[in-house]
Order: sequence, then structure tokens, then C-alpha cells
Amino acid sequence: MIDADKRQAIYCLYKDTGMGIREISRRMHIAVNTVSGIIEQKGVMPASARKDKILVEEGLLRKLHNECDGWAQRIHERLMEEHGLGIGYSTLTRMIRDLELDGKKKQRCDQVADKPGEEMQHDTTVYKLKIGEACTRIVASILYFRYSKVRYLKFYRSFNRFNMKCFIHETLMFWGYAAAVCIIDNTNLARLSGSGARAVIAPEMEQFAERYGFTFKCHAIKHPNRKAGNERSFYTVESNFIPGRRFESLEDLNAQAMDWATVRMPTRPVAKTGLIPAAAFEYEQPYLKKVPLFVTPPYLVHNRRTDQYGYASCDGNYYWIPETSRHDVKLLQYSDRIKIYHKRKLLCEYELPPDGVKNAKIRPEGQPVSRYQPNNRKRPTAGEEKKLRAVSPEISAYLDFAIKEKQSGKKRHGFIRRLYGLYQRLDQSLFIKSINRALKYRVIDIATIERIAVLYLRTGSYEVSDAGFDAEYKKREAYLKGRFTDEADLSKYKMSEDDDD
Repeated sequence: MIDADKRQAIYCLYKDTGMGIREISRRMHIAVNTVSGIIEQKGVMPASARKDKILVEEGLLRKLHNECDGWAQRIHERLMEEHGLGIGYSTLTRMIRDLELDGKKKQRCDQVADKPGEEMQHDTTVYKLKIGEACTRIVASILYFRYSKVRYLKFYRSFNRFNMKCFIHETLMFWGYAAAVCIIDNTNLARLSGSGARAVIAPEMEQFAERYGFTFKCHAIKHPNRKAGNERSFYTVESNFIPGRRFESLEDLNAQAMDWATVRMPTRPVAKTGLIPAAAFEYEQPYLKKVPLFVTPPYLVHNRRTDQYGYASCDGNYYWIPETSRHDVKLLQYSDRIKIYHKRKLLCEYELPPDGVKNAKIRPEGQPVSRYQPNNRKRPTAGEEKKLRAVSPEISAYLDFAIKEKQSGKKRHGFIRRLYGLYQRLDQSLFIKSINRALKYRVIDIATIERIAVLYLRTGSYEVSDAGFDAEYKKREAYLKGRFTDEADLSKYKMSEDDDD
């Protein structure tokens, strides 16, 4: 293939200088016939066309597209069966795209220079991380300032509208500034209806954003590059933060994430531009909107009634209410604490328990522990089950069998409690022997297991071992404290020698 410049040079040598065809062929190392053909074409590149190319009229294609409701496979069948056009399916779909019959018009993108104070971006993604000894599904949330490249990272068990508001509040209060616009995807957490430029933001989220001086803006569907800085931040999390780290709890994970996002990354230069985010953020601050210090943190309102034991429930835990009356209270749940009000009077305030703590009774420091439980407090059996499984592998195997049979939650917990009570009443070796027999004959009734143990005792198949005796009991702390107390008067238990009774 001879390019256009060489063709033009050959034609100019022949026409302008009068050089012969054979001389041009010898100097350009091109065949004589080829030089003659180029001169006949006046040095213009010929339009190449396939001889076997199948042409489909635009009008016919538009007509079939309309009749077949845009289904390309049916259009392909009709072209072959009714019009005898053996066109390839991929060629047909390309022609439909070229004519923009599918309604998808390809538009060019544009690169817009970053302007200080103009934009920040928020997004979330899901990871599976090993926290402690368990692989856990968590949600990572990042807020990213487009110009300065600073970011804030936090992980959640789940992510809803309240968590979104708490995260944005925490981020903006930490950095102290907000950009004019926050780019988000078309999430229902902030969007009420529509999508992209036609999206309508939920009134609740509009009012929330006004307090910090910014507005939410949704990017177009399937256009995540609109917030490419945030998308890149998640890649950096996957390649730089997660690898080589161990996380003992969600609190430990978030502590490491905060140090990484707000201490380490702002001082590390960006690879391509060499920009240092911390220095760029200082330059950007005059263009940002300063967040007022008096902004109230987001919270949820729960109306509760104090139960007969003085507790009110919230998020799976029970909080002690001061005073002695059983009045209605209002619980305000913040991201990190609980405030309890009665008739606009603050009664008490508690910090939220660590992640994973449920069914706990929470009271002020120094408050004596009540022997009564809240009336709706759950009684989990995880502790009893763990102790039983630690006795022997046979007990663990029996629990696997029995729990599978007792699928209902209430039946399961009741069964484990009764089995644990039997374990406390029996000698360990007798208990294991009875459970082995119960597993052999697929017995799940506690009364039957107890009769098995009695049978072993009656038939002499088991010998009762002596109770253990600790000869060092006099060195125990309780004994040392009790030796200074007055001796008990046991005279009333002594019987006279002539007492027949």
C-alpha cells in the first residue's frame, strides 16, 4: 500500500519536472505499472471497496427496525428470509449503531480543569474483610475533595440515609470546610426521583445539605467517571490500605482508616502531578465554604416507655432511665451516643456500646446492678453452647445433630438451656457417656437423656467419682476475709443427751 504523500510526490515528479515513468520507477523503487496507475489517478488515494460487500438500503433498515420494535435478531431473520441478504449479525448491529436507530447517541467527553472549592464527591462500595476471625461484609464510604485530593474514609456494617448524613457531618466537621457541590450517583439515599441532571433530591437531604452550604448533584446513569476521583480512591483503598493489615474489630478498622486517610495520604504526593493534598487543601480553603461550628449533628428520634425495671430499649440494647417513675421518654440516637429526654429535660446521656454488642443493660458508672431484667430482654444461649462444645468433640457432634432437628429459634434456645442444666447436675464423664448413647439412638429429649444417666447408675455401668477437695482453701481470699468475723452460734442445733427426738 503506497501512502498518499508518496502518491502525490510521484504525480508531481511526472507533471512538474517532466521525469519519465521508468526513471520515477527506478528512483522510487516502485513497479512501472504501479507508477502508471498513480499518474492516471493524479496522485489521489483511490476509494477502496469490497467486491463482496452487501449493501442494505437505509430506508429498508429503518422500516424493518420500526416494524420489529428494534429487535436486531428479528431484523436479521427478515433480511435473510424475505430480502435474500446474507449479512452478518455483527455487521447489522454495527449499521444500526451507525444510523443511531437504537437511540444511543455517542457523545464526546471533555476534560475540565479542577477549580478550587467547586466540587466534592461521595460514593460507597462493598468489601468482604476479615475482622477478628470472621470474614465480614462491610460498606466503605469515601468523601473526596476534587481539587485538593483530600479524602475521608469510614466503614459501616450497613449504610442507610441516617448513616450517610452522619458520615458527611463527621467528614465536614473534621476538615472544617465544604465544597459548593457534592457529586453522587443515583442512590435513593439522597434522590427522590429522576436521574442524572433531571434528578430530584429528597427534601430531607436538601435541608440537610443547606446547613453545610452545599447541594447534591447526581451524575448520569452509567457515567461513574463523572466522579473518577472517588472511584480511584476505592482502588487506592484496595491496593494500599487493605493489604497487609489486620483488623481486630470495626472500631480498630475505622481507627486505622482514619489515620491512613487523614494523616498518611494528605502528605503523599500524587503520582502524575506531584501535588501534595495537604498543601493543596490549604490553598483551596479560601474558596471553600466554612462549616459553622453550631451545626447540630444528625440524629434519630425514638419514643419509648420506661419498663417496670427502669429501662428503655434502643437498637437492641437497654438503657437505664434515672428517677423512679415510669414515664414516656424520647431517645435521640446520634452516631456515637444516646441522649434521653423527658419533657424537654435531659435525663442522661450514654455512649453507644462497641460494634456487635446487643442485648446489654447499660447504666451509669456507679449505678448498682439490678437483679431484675427488662421485660423484653432476650436470653441468648451462645455462652452455654460454647461451654458445652468445649467439653468434648462428642458433645459438639451431638449439638450439631440436635440443633439441626430443632430448627425453631425458641426450641433451640430452650433445648440448649436444659441440656446445659443437665451438664451442671451430672458428673462430666457420666454426661459424656449419656450423650454418646443419645447420639447413637438419635435422642433429642432431655428427659430421656436424664433417664439414660440414671440407668447407667443403677446398672453399675458407672462409678461415681469422689468430689474434688482443695486442701489450699485456707489461702483463698474469701477465707482470709471471713476468719475475722464472729463465729456462728450453733448451740440451737445441739440436742441434749436425754432428748428422744
